[in-house]
Amino acid sequence: MTEISIYCSLDERAADTLDCTDKLTPKRIRQIVLRESKRANVGHIGSCLCVADILAVLYGSVLRIGSPDDPERDRFILSKGHAALALFATLALKGWIPEATLETFCGDDSLLGVHPDAELPGVDFSTGSLGQGICMAVGAALAARLQGSERRVFCLISDGECNEGATWEAAMFAAHHRLDNLTVILDLNGQQAMGATRDVLDCSNMAERWRSFQWRTSEVDGHSHAELAGALARTGTCTATGPTGQPHIVLARTIFGKGVSYMEQGVPFTQDHLPVQPINWHYLPMSAAEYRIAVSEIEHAQ
Repeated sequence: MTEISIYCSLDERAADTLDCTDKLTPKRIRQIVLRESKRANVGHIGSCLCVADILAVLYGSVLRIGSPDDPERDRFILSKGHAALALFATLALKGWIPEATLETFCGDDSLLGVHPDAELPGVDFSTGSLGQGICMAVGAALAARLQGSERRVFCLISDGECNEGATWEAAMFAAHHRLDNLTVILDLNGQQAMGATRDVLDCSNMAERWRSFQWRTSEVDGHSHAELAGALARTGTCTATGPTGQPHIVLARTIFGKGVSYMEQGVPFTQDHLPVQPINWHYLPMSAAEYRIAVSEIEHAQ
Protein backbone atom coordinates (compact mmCIF):
# COMPACT_ATOMS: atom_id res chain seq x y z
CA MET A 1 0.00 0.00 0.00
CA THR A 2 3.01 2.35 0.21
CA GLU A 3 2.94 3.14 -3.51
CA ILE A 4 -0.77 3.95 -3.41
CA SER A 5 -0.50 6.30 -0.44
CA ILE A 6 2.07 8.46 -2.23
CA TYR A 7 -0.60 9.88 -4.54
CA CYS A 8 -3.05 10.99 -1.87
CA SER A 9 -1.42 14.42 -1.65
CA LEU A 10 -1.97 15.26 -5.33
CA ASP A 11 -3.52 18.62 -6.07
CA GLU A 12 -7.31 18.22 -6.44
CA ARG A 13 -7.29 20.06 -9.76
CA ALA A 14 -4.90 17.55 -11.32
CA ALA A 15 -7.57 14.87 -11.09
CA ASP A 16 -9.80 16.80 -13.49
CA THR A 17 -7.15 17.28 -16.18
CA LEU A 18 -7.51 15.11 -19.27
CA ASP A 19 -4.88 14.34 -21.87
CA CYS A 20 -5.15 17.05 -24.50
CA THR A 21 -4.88 14.72 -27.52
CA ASP A 22 -8.01 14.14 -29.58
CA LYS A 23 -6.92 10.69 -30.69
CA LEU A 24 -8.93 7.60 -29.90
CA THR A 25 -6.67 5.82 -27.45
CA PRO A 26 -7.24 3.49 -24.48
CA LYS A 27 -5.75 6.18 -22.25
CA ARG A 28 -8.35 8.73 -23.34
CA ILE A 29 -11.15 6.19 -22.95
CA ARG A 30 -9.98 5.35 -19.42
CA GLN A 31 -9.62 9.01 -18.48
CA ILE A 32 -13.21 9.70 -19.56
CA VAL A 33 -14.46 6.60 -17.73
CA LEU A 34 -12.84 7.78 -14.51
CA ARG A 35 -14.04 11.36 -14.88
CA GLU A 36 -17.66 10.57 -15.66
CA SER A 37 -18.07 7.67 -13.25
CA LYS A 38 -16.74 9.90 -10.46
CA ARG A 39 -19.03 12.75 -11.42
CA ALA A 40 -22.06 10.43 -11.53
CA ASN A 41 -20.88 8.48 -8.45
CA VAL A 42 -21.53 5.09 -10.07
CA GLY A 43 -19.67 1.80 -10.34
CA HIS A 44 -18.91 -0.71 -13.12
CA ILE A 45 -15.52 1.00 -13.37
CA GLY A 46 -13.40 -2.15 -13.48
CA SER A 47 -15.49 -3.57 -16.32
CA CYS A 48 -15.07 -0.40 -18.38
CA LEU A 49 -11.33 -0.08 -17.84
CA CYS A 50 -10.59 -3.64 -18.94
CA VAL A 51 -12.24 -3.27 -22.38
CA ALA A 52 -10.69 0.09 -23.34
CA ASP A 53 -8.00 -1.52 -25.50
CA ILE A 54 -10.54 -3.71 -27.29
CA LEU A 55 -12.77 -0.74 -28.11
CA ALA A 56 -9.82 1.40 -29.22
CA VAL A 57 -8.67 -1.27 -31.68
CA LEU A 58 -12.19 -1.99 -32.95
CA TYR A 59 -13.11 1.63 -33.56
CA GLY A 60 -9.62 2.71 -34.52
CA SER A 61 -8.74 0.17 -37.19
CA VAL A 62 -11.24 -2.67 -37.58
CA LEU A 63 -14.85 -1.52 -37.88
CA ARG A 64 -15.85 -0.21 -41.30
CA ILE A 65 -18.17 2.61 -40.26
CA GLY A 66 -18.07 5.79 -42.28
CA SER A 67 -20.92 7.23 -40.23
CA PRO A 68 -23.24 5.74 -37.61
CA ASP A 69 -26.23 5.94 -39.98
CA ASP A 70 -24.60 4.28 -43.01
CA PRO A 71 -26.80 1.23 -43.77
CA GLU A 72 -23.76 -0.73 -44.98
CA ARG A 73 -21.70 -0.04 -41.86
CA ASP A 74 -20.30 -2.89 -39.80
CA ARG A 75 -22.37 -3.55 -36.70
CA PHE A 76 -21.05 -3.63 -33.14
CA ILE A 77 -22.99 -4.97 -30.17
CA LEU A 78 -21.76 -4.41 -26.61
CA SER A 79 -23.40 -7.44 -25.04
CA LYS A 80 -21.72 -6.78 -21.67
CA GLY A 81 -23.78 -3.62 -21.49
CA HIS A 82 -22.59 -2.62 -18.03
CA ALA A 83 -19.38 -1.39 -19.72
CA ALA A 84 -21.41 1.22 -21.60
CA LEU A 85 -19.45 4.20 -20.29
CA ALA A 86 -16.35 2.94 -22.13
CA LEU A 87 -18.44 2.75 -25.31
CA PHE A 88 -19.84 6.25 -24.75
CA ALA A 89 -16.29 7.56 -24.35
CA THR A 90 -15.32 5.85 -27.61
CA LEU A 91 -18.27 7.32 -29.50
CA ALA A 92 -17.40 10.79 -28.22
CA LEU A 93 -13.77 10.41 -29.27
CA LYS A 94 -14.99 9.34 -32.72
CA GLY A 95 -17.01 12.56 -32.88
CA TRP A 96 -20.36 10.77 -33.13
CA ILE A 97 -21.71 12.28 -29.92
CA PRO A 98 -20.65 15.63 -28.42
CA GLU A 99 -18.13 15.16 -25.60
CA ALA A 100 -20.26 17.54 -23.53
CA THR A 101 -23.03 14.95 -23.66
CA LEU A 102 -20.86 12.69 -21.53
CA GLU A 103 -21.57 15.03 -18.62
CA THR A 104 -25.19 13.81 -18.67
CA PHE A 105 -24.13 10.22 -17.90
CA CYS A 106 -26.66 8.70 -15.48
CA GLY A 107 -28.55 12.00 -15.32
CA ASP A 108 -32.27 12.61 -15.66
CA ASP A 109 -33.63 12.33 -19.23
CA SER A 110 -30.21 11.30 -20.57
CA LEU A 111 -29.66 8.64 -23.22
CA LEU A 112 -26.37 7.84 -21.47
CA GLY A 113 -27.39 5.33 -18.83
CA VAL A 114 -25.48 2.48 -17.24
CA HIS A 115 -26.36 0.35 -20.30
CA PRO A 116 -26.38 1.31 -24.00
CA ASP A 117 -29.52 2.77 -25.56
CA ALA A 118 -30.09 2.31 -29.30
CA GLU A 119 -31.48 5.84 -29.58
CA LEU A 120 -27.92 7.13 -29.14
CA PRO A 121 -25.96 7.66 -32.39
CA GLY A 122 -23.47 4.84 -32.80
CA VAL A 123 -25.37 2.34 -30.66
CA ASP A 124 -27.01 -0.27 -32.87
CA PHE A 125 -28.68 -2.34 -30.14
CA SER A 126 -29.83 -1.68 -26.58
CA THR A 127 -28.19 -4.26 -24.32
CA GLY A 128 -27.69 -5.13 -20.70
CA SER A 129 -29.56 -8.39 -20.15
CA LEU A 130 -26.55 -10.70 -20.28
CA GLY A 131 -26.62 -13.43 -22.90
CA GLN A 132 -28.90 -11.47 -25.22
CA GLY A 133 -26.37 -9.38 -27.14
CA ILE A 134 -24.83 -12.35 -28.91
CA CYS A 135 -28.33 -13.41 -29.99
CA MET A 136 -28.82 -9.98 -31.59
CA ALA A 137 -25.41 -10.27 -33.24
CA VAL A 138 -26.31 -13.62 -34.78
CA GLY A 139 -29.53 -12.11 -36.11
CA ALA A 140 -27.67 -9.14 -37.56
CA ALA A 141 -25.16 -11.44 -39.26
CA LEU A 142 -27.92 -13.56 -40.76
CA ALA A 143 -29.73 -10.41 -41.94
CA ALA A 144 -26.56 -9.29 -43.75
CA ARG A 145 -26.43 -12.65 -45.52
CA LEU A 146 -30.08 -12.51 -46.57
CA GLN A 147 -29.57 -9.00 -47.92
CA GLY A 148 -26.42 -9.96 -49.79
CA SER A 149 -24.50 -7.35 -47.82
CA GLU A 150 -20.77 -7.43 -47.08
CA ARG A 151 -21.18 -5.76 -43.70
CA ARG A 152 -19.71 -7.60 -40.73
CA VAL A 153 -20.90 -7.99 -37.16
CA PHE A 154 -18.75 -7.77 -34.03
CA CYS A 155 -20.01 -8.53 -30.54
CA LEU A 156 -18.24 -8.09 -27.19
CA ILE A 157 -19.38 -10.52 -24.49
CA SER A 158 -18.19 -11.30 -20.97
CA ASP A 159 -16.96 -14.61 -19.60
CA GLY A 160 -19.88 -14.54 -17.15
CA GLU A 161 -22.24 -14.58 -20.13
CA CYS A 162 -20.94 -18.04 -20.97
CA ASN A 163 -23.01 -19.21 -17.97
CA GLU A 164 -26.12 -18.28 -19.99
CA GLY A 165 -27.88 -20.90 -22.08
CA ALA A 166 -28.83 -18.28 -24.67
CA THR A 167 -25.14 -17.78 -25.44
CA TRP A 168 -24.72 -21.41 -26.46
CA GLU A 169 -28.00 -21.48 -28.40
CA ALA A 170 -26.71 -18.51 -30.40
CA ALA A 171 -23.35 -20.23 -30.85
CA MET A 172 -25.02 -23.35 -32.26
CA PHE A 173 -27.22 -21.32 -34.61
CA ALA A 174 -24.30 -19.27 -35.92
CA ALA A 175 -22.20 -22.37 -36.59
CA HIS A 176 -25.07 -24.20 -38.27
CA HIS A 177 -25.61 -21.28 -40.65
CA ARG A 178 -21.85 -20.80 -41.10
CA LEU A 179 -22.02 -17.11 -40.32
CA ASP A 180 -18.43 -16.23 -41.08
CA ASN A 181 -19.24 -12.50 -41.08
CA LEU A 182 -19.66 -12.77 -37.30
CA THR A 183 -16.84 -12.17 -34.82
CA VAL A 184 -17.39 -12.39 -31.08
CA ILE A 185 -14.81 -10.98 -28.67
CA LEU A 186 -14.90 -12.67 -25.28
CA ASP A 187 -13.62 -10.45 -22.47
CA LEU A 188 -11.88 -12.98 -20.23
CA ASN A 189 -11.32 -10.89 -17.10
CA GLY A 190 -12.20 -13.73 -14.73
CA GLN A 191 -14.88 -11.75 -12.88
CA GLN A 192 -18.66 -11.63 -12.83
CA ALA A 193 -21.40 -10.15 -10.64
CA MET A 194 -21.02 -12.53 -7.70
CA GLY A 195 -17.27 -13.12 -7.72
CA ALA A 196 -14.55 -14.91 -9.67
CA THR A 197 -15.91 -16.78 -12.67
CA ARG A 198 -13.99 -19.92 -11.67
CA ASP A 199 -15.88 -19.94 -8.35
CA VAL A 200 -19.36 -19.11 -9.69
CA LEU A 201 -19.40 -21.51 -12.65
CA ASP A 202 -16.04 -22.57 -14.00
CA CYS A 203 -15.55 -22.41 -17.78
CA SER A 204 -11.77 -22.63 -17.77
CA ASN A 205 -11.45 -24.62 -21.03
CA MET A 206 -13.13 -21.86 -23.01
CA ALA A 207 -11.30 -22.36 -26.32
CA GLU A 208 -12.10 -26.07 -26.33
CA ARG A 209 -15.77 -25.34 -25.62
CA TRP A 210 -16.14 -22.91 -28.53
CA ARG A 211 -14.24 -25.18 -30.91
CA SER A 212 -16.62 -27.99 -30.01
CA PHE A 213 -19.43 -25.70 -31.18
CA GLN A 214 -17.63 -25.40 -34.54
CA TRP A 215 -16.30 -21.89 -34.05
CA ARG A 216 -12.92 -20.70 -35.24
CA THR A 217 -10.99 -19.56 -32.17
CA SER A 218 -8.16 -17.12 -31.51
CA GLU A 219 -6.55 -16.45 -28.13
CA VAL A 220 -4.93 -13.06 -27.48
CA ASP A 221 -3.72 -10.68 -24.82
CA GLY A 222 -6.70 -8.33 -24.59
CA HIS A 223 -4.40 -5.38 -23.92
CA SER A 224 -2.05 -6.00 -26.87
CA HIS A 225 -3.15 -3.90 -29.83
CA ALA A 226 -1.04 -5.92 -32.24
CA GLU A 227 -2.58 -9.22 -31.13
CA LEU A 228 -6.11 -7.81 -31.10
CA ALA A 229 -5.77 -6.21 -34.54
CA GLY A 230 -4.28 -9.36 -36.01
CA ALA A 231 -7.04 -11.59 -34.69
CA LEU A 232 -9.89 -9.22 -35.54
CA ALA A 233 -8.65 -8.79 -39.10
CA ARG A 234 -9.23 -12.48 -39.74
CA THR A 235 -12.93 -12.08 -40.45
CA GLY A 236 -14.73 -13.45 -43.47
CA THR A 237 -17.76 -12.14 -45.31
CA CYS A 238 -20.88 -14.26 -45.54
CA THR A 239 -23.10 -13.45 -48.53
CA ALA A 240 -26.10 -14.87 -50.34
CA THR A 241 -23.82 -16.73 -52.76
CA GLY A 242 -23.05 -19.30 -50.07
CA PRO A 243 -21.05 -19.27 -46.84
CA THR A 244 -18.01 -21.51 -46.59
CA GLY A 245 -16.46 -20.49 -43.30
CA GLN A 246 -17.11 -20.47 -39.57
CA PRO A 247 -18.04 -17.79 -37.06
CA HIS A 248 -14.98 -16.54 -35.20
CA ILE A 249 -14.43 -15.99 -31.49
CA VAL A 250 -11.49 -14.02 -30.11
CA LEU A 251 -10.69 -14.99 -26.52
CA ALA A 252 -9.19 -11.78 -25.09
CA ARG A 253 -7.56 -12.18 -21.69
CA THR A 254 -7.89 -8.91 -19.82
CA ILE A 255 -7.19 -7.52 -16.36
CA PHE A 256 -10.20 -6.27 -14.44
CA GLY A 257 -9.68 -2.59 -13.58
CA LYS A 258 -6.75 -2.37 -16.01
CA GLY A 259 -4.47 0.60 -15.37
CA VAL A 260 -5.45 1.32 -11.77
CA SER A 261 -3.34 -0.71 -9.36
CA TYR A 262 -5.76 -0.88 -6.44
CA MET A 263 -8.62 -1.91 -8.73
CA GLU A 264 -6.52 -4.62 -10.35
CA GLN A 265 -5.69 -5.87 -6.84
CA GLY A 266 -9.28 -5.55 -5.63
CA VAL A 267 -8.36 -3.14 -2.84
CA PRO A 268 -11.25 -0.96 -1.60
CA PHE A 269 -8.75 1.73 -0.67
CA THR A 270 -10.93 3.96 1.53
CA GLN A 271 -13.41 1.26 2.59
CA ASP A 272 -11.17 -1.07 4.54
CA HIS A 273 -14.11 -2.87 6.14
CA LEU A 274 -14.53 -4.71 2.83
CA PRO A 275 -12.44 -7.76 1.87
CA VAL A 276 -9.78 -7.45 -0.81
CA GLN A 277 -11.30 -8.90 -3.99
CA PRO A 278 -11.44 -7.64 -7.60
CA ILE A 279 -15.24 -7.79 -7.69
CA ASN A 280 -15.32 -4.76 -5.37
CA TRP A 281 -14.72 -2.59 -8.43
CA HIS A 282 -17.64 -4.12 -10.29
CA TYR A 283 -19.86 -2.14 -7.93
CA LEU A 284 -18.04 0.54 -5.93
CA PRO A 285 -17.94 4.22 -6.90
CA MET A 286 -14.70 6.04 -6.19
CA SER A 287 -14.01 8.30 -3.27
CA ALA A 288 -12.15 11.58 -3.91
CA ALA A 289 -8.86 10.00 -2.82
CA GLU A 290 -9.40 6.91 -4.96
CA TYR A 291 -10.22 9.12 -7.92
CA ARG A 292 -7.00 11.13 -7.57
CA ILE A 293 -4.95 7.93 -7.41
CA ALA A 294 -6.69 6.41 -10.42
CA VAL A 295 -6.32 9.54 -12.57
CA SER A 296 -2.64 9.83 -11.72
CA GLU A 297 -1.91 6.20 -12.54
CA ILE A 298 -3.72 6.36 -15.89
CA GLU A 299 -2.03 9.67 -16.72
CA HIS A 300 1.43 8.23 -16.07
CA ALA A 301 0.85 4.84 -17.66
CA GLN A 302 3.07 3.87 -20.57
